Amino acid sequence: MWHEDEPIAHPSSVPLYFVSRLARDHVKVVLAGEGSDELLAGYGKYPRSLVNWRAGSIYATVVPDAARLWLRERVVPRLPGRMGRYAQRSFLGLPHTPEAIFFDTFAGIRLPQARGLLSRRAIAAARDPYAASCAWLDRAQPGTPLLNRVLYADLKTYLVELLMKQDQMSMAASIESRVPFLDHRLVEFAAMLPPSAKLRGLTTKRILRAAVRDVLPPEILARPKMGFPVPFGRWMRTEWSSVARDVLLDRRTRERGIIAPAAVERLIGAHRSGTTDGGDALWALLNLELWYRTCVDGDGAQVLSTPAGLPPSNTAAPVDVTAREAIA
Repeated sequence: MWHEDEPIAHPSSVPLYFVSRLARDHVKVVLAGEGSDELLAGYGKYPRSLVNWRAGSIYATVVPDAARLWLRERVVPRLPGRMGRYAQRSFLGLPHTPEAIFFDTFAGIRLPQARGLLSRRAIAAARDPYAASCAWLDRAQPGTPLLNRVLYADLKTYLVELLMKQDQMSMAASIESRVPFLDHRLVEFAAMLPPSAKLRGLTTKRILRAAVRDVLPPEILARPKMGFPVPFGRWMRTEWSSVARDVLLDRRTRERGIIAPAAVERLIGAHRSGTTDGGDALWALLNLELWYRTCVDGDGAQVLSTPAGLPPSNTAAPVDVTAREAIA
């Protein structure tokens, strides 16, 4: 967080930093793949969102507004298990808007949940988190295919965050990362490609897979998408949930007036018991409060205490406020 100068949105920043530390022992410059997913529709969200948008368009013309609203609010939330989870993230459970279909449903914390965890004052002061994405979506040239418009919006918004993360974490480890997929000539070429060259059915990055078919083995070409996960949600179901409670429910955090303490307390308990998956929300809330303490309150880099009953961590020592310049 110290090196990012902002709350860590992506938990993958943490392993990325340590991978950069390992690479630093051998090289000074590395090549990274940032940009390829946004250029060539590499994320699984693209085929899902396009299907939902097209199905939702038909659904809206066939089913009256009142009936759709009743189904979305009364029926879909009561569907059991996996069926209910899929329905809530489909055109049946979402308004037919770009914010809902293309952005919010794939967010770590969806807007209804975020609003439930924040104080009224924080909600009143908040800006529309998808205004910029929708503006870029609408800014594409007339006649641009829908997939290319969505990719353009992600290039201008989501990719910016990824590039900041990549640059900050690699530089924090004293290594330089280059992003060859973002060579301007390749970006311009990809932008002119028809959607079918990028996505067909569930096959993402179609033109790239075809280009390297003679170079990579089939098991790599057909391998499912893999992220860079951190088992934070699992940690929050162990003794570490007490650390989240200590940070998020102490007097200092309450007096800051950003979160709704009772709602956050319920989330911590429900996540630990396994009745809900609140890992992403707890990550975001913890990062927000610790960032405030680090960068706004001026208390320097924060180190969480080890939960009672666990051996002390030897991975880092507390950082004194006076050593802040030395860290940089």
